[in-house]
Amino acid sequence: MPCLTIRMWVIGIAFCLIGSGVNTLFTFRFPAVTLSQSAIQLLSYPVGRAWHFVVPDWGFTVFGERHSLSPGPFNYKENILIYILANLSFLTRLSADVLTEQRVFYGLNLGWGFEITITLATLLFGFALAGLSRSIIVEPSRLVWPGVLGNTALNSALHPVENTYKSTEVPSGISNRARYRFFLMAFAVSFIWYWFPDFIFPALGYFTWVCWIAPKNAVVNQVFGMKSGIGLLPFTFDWAQIAYIGSPLVIPTWAILNIGASLVFWIYIVTPAIYYSNTWFTAYLPMQTNSIYDNLGKVYNVTRVIDKKGGFVLDLNKYHNYSPIHLPVTYALNTFGLCFASISALIVWLILEKRHEIYEGFCNSSLAVTLRLAPKTERTVQEQAYGTVPTWWYLVATLVSVGVGIFACEYYPVQLHWYGVLLAMVISAFFFIPLSWLYATTNIKIQIDIFCRLVAGYIWEGKVLANIWFFNIGYISGIKGLAFAQDLKLGIYCNIPPRKLFAVQVVGIIMGTLGQVAVLEWALNNIPKICTNKADNGFTCPFSRTHFNTSMVWGAIGPRRFFANGALYRDLLWFFFLGALLPPAVYILKNYVFPKTKWLKQIHVPLFLGGLNFIPPASGTNYGSWCIVGLIFGLWIKQRKRQWWKQYNFILGSAMDCSVAIAGILIFFSIFYTGAAGHFKWWGTEVYKVNKLRVGLRRADADGQFLEYLRLEGLHL
Repeated sequence: MPCLTIRMWVIGIAFCLIGSGVNTLFTFRFPAVTLSQSAIQLLSYPVGRAWHFVVPDWGFTVFGERHSLSPGPFNYKENILIYILANLSFLTRLSADVLTEQRVFYGLNLGWGFEITITLATLLFGFALAGLSRSIIVEPSRLVWPGVLGNTALNSALHPVENTYKSTEVPSGISNRARYRFFLMAFAVSFIWYWFPDFIFPALGYFTWVCWIAPKNAVVNQVFGMKSGIGLLPFTFDWAQIAYIGSPLVIPTWAILNIGASLVFWIYIVTPAIYYSNTWFTAYLPMQTNSIYDNLGKVYNVTRVIDKKGGFVLDLNKYHNYSPIHLPVTYALNTFGLCFASISALIVWLILEKRHEIYEGFCNSSLAVTLRLAPKTERTVQEQAYGTVPTWWYLVATLVSVGVGIFACEYYPVQLHWYGVLLAMVISAFFFIPLSWLYATTNIKIQIDIFCRLVAGYIWEGKVLANIWFFNIGYISGIKGLAFAQDLKLGIYCNIPPRKLFAVQVVGIIMGTLGQVAVLEWALNNIPKICTNKADNGFTCPFSRTHFNTSMVWGAIGPRRFFANGALYRDLLWFFFLGALLPPAVYILKNYVFPKTKWLKQIHVPLFLGGLNFIPPASGTNYGSWCIVGLIFGLWIKQRKRQWWKQYNFILGSAMDCSVAIAGILIFFSIFYTGAAGHFKWWGTEVYKVNKLRVGLRRADADGQFLEYLRLEGLHL
């Protein structure tokens, strides 16, 4: 079946540029609008079909192979390669955030050269990591990569006539045409419904009805609020809120149960205990936010402690004359404490429980065979038909990424020299297999960004630019590598020749990089007052502002000062020991003490500690509703209506994701962007805002109390 057709290249590159452009542009905006991968997979299908009927079968022959403008019907391999090529456009947001942070908030514009080279180095290194470790994290059949199940189900429904791929074969008696009809119906219903929580009746999305009853009660808002609180009653009728951390319909039930237990323990029990006992002075701050605060209870003004003229370093006199940093409870507990614990737990868990499987995967790799560390294994049917990608191709990609990264950081004044680039890449490679193994089985990502911030903060203390680019290379490259590895698994499911998939990914890296940088340059040069609170249409750069605050904390003030003896948050370092001790304890219990207890074997310590990494800005409402929906479909419906679940579960997830993405973009451009939404107001558009306004007043009243309390404690003012 033809794969690398002219049709695929034209449609794929077009969607890659459109996707990278749209998603880069709207990373500057709050709320953001995203053109999702599933939407591109769906939208490319009618475009490909139309191409087949409209474009004539004109072609030319090169080296004995004919290349036609329209080589027969649009097939599922072309469709999935377009998705993979365009998928790379969704890897650009984090890089765009960091580039905007440096250029706008730090005022350092290094031009197109730096922006292209540093983005290309980050993407290429993630690509190389995925390729070099594919025998360990991609090829083993036990690693399902649940995130692609929706894509394979959608692809088989869109191309029902073809005998597609084994992994998505449906049970006997089930027709792919029936799945296609179900997809269209679910898409239509979800598309129409999304207009209600997004525009007509937004209170359905923020369904904190308890807060509506008592809008002036601060405790009620802290406990039940969605933005201001922990969301104890997680009700929402907005799929965008439910799937804020990813579709719950593709997550294994045991993973959902682990995250649900984590939510109850850490957010619904531990968080209120810390808050209402005023530990770390958290009772004088909002319970749920990703902002940092000064000793007056106001958002920390990081520009007051930085010396820009001196090379973007901390001015100690300004710092001592201003304020130390104070963190809200969810920020301190989850972004720092639980992140520390999950990092150590992930490594210990992998060594205890997955060491044999990882060794087996390494022995099956071509690298082990080349080094004569393992015998040559039999080639699979797919490898016999299509061949494999030589390991040295990915080694070349590694060398190119290292060279480009060192050039970018040495040639341009970003404080991170060649040894910093190499150290960041070593950290990214060290954590890549543990993160990939977890993502391949649960579709959940555990963040190690705080570890990169800590390392850079100790080595390059007071240097904010070194901190942000060490974070970019050490963390973002690994996150992008997960997406590349996921596409490699999708290629196996869909019988895509590996070398052709390699070519598509390389082209996607180049086109995605150029598209992102071009849109970034245009936006920062042409949108009036961008990245300020006065910007029109919400182009306030919220993600870049958050990165700016974080780099100021770890790059300027530094972890040495933040966790010094007697420092307010020093006790958070104990979470490293908690994360290291829990996996051995659970391992002993389920293998030696209670070996026949089935539920004990489902406990997953890294998920329990690190599964809530989107809080903040996500809240208990997002995670709670996600768990409820996931358990309804993965446990209740799967047990009672197993045939229906096999046939329609993943199709339903794809339909919901596609419809919400397309409807969200349409609503934004037709209603919000034109200003028409400002003329539409009623109770359903205003009631959910009451709790936010009231909590704001309560916080303002508490500022004076906070100030007086810190005076009594003798802290610096």
